Amino acid sequence: MFNNNLSIGKFGEDLACNYLKSKGYRIFGRNYREKIGEIDVIAISRDKTLVFVEVKTLQSGNAAIAELTPEDNLTKSKLKKLSRICEIFVAKNPHLIKEEKGWRIDLVAISLDENFKPKFEHYENISL
Repeated sequence: MFNNNLSIGKFGEDLACNYLKSKGYRIFGRNYREKIGEIDVIAISRDKTLVFVEVKTLQSGNAAIAELTPEDNLTKSKLKKLSRICEIFVAKNPHLIKEEKGWRIDLVAISLDENFKPKFEHYENISL
C-alpha cells in the first residue's frame, strides 16, 4: 500500500489528527515549516493549551524493523530541533498562548498492523 516513507507519514498524520479530534483537540495547522524543519500538527487541547504534535508511524510486517517502535524514531536531536521550531512558531504567534497554560510538545506514536489497523500511544509534554 505504501511505496515510501512520505506516504506512510501522511497517512499517519491523518490518523493522528482524527485521533486527536476524538480526544477533544482542535486542529490548528499541519506541516508548519521553518528552514530547520517542520511541525507535523499544531492543535489546541481541550484545556486550551497550544500543543505541537510530532507523529511517528511504523508499519509492522517488516522483519528488518520488527524490534523497532514508532517512538524509536524520535531521537534527542530530532526533539531538540522540534523544540527550536516550536519556539520560533511561538515567537511569531504569541497571541495563541494562554499565559496560564503555555505550550507543550506531544508525541503520537502509531503502529500499523498488517491490515493497517492503527494502535495509538499518546505521550503528553515530552521533553529532552
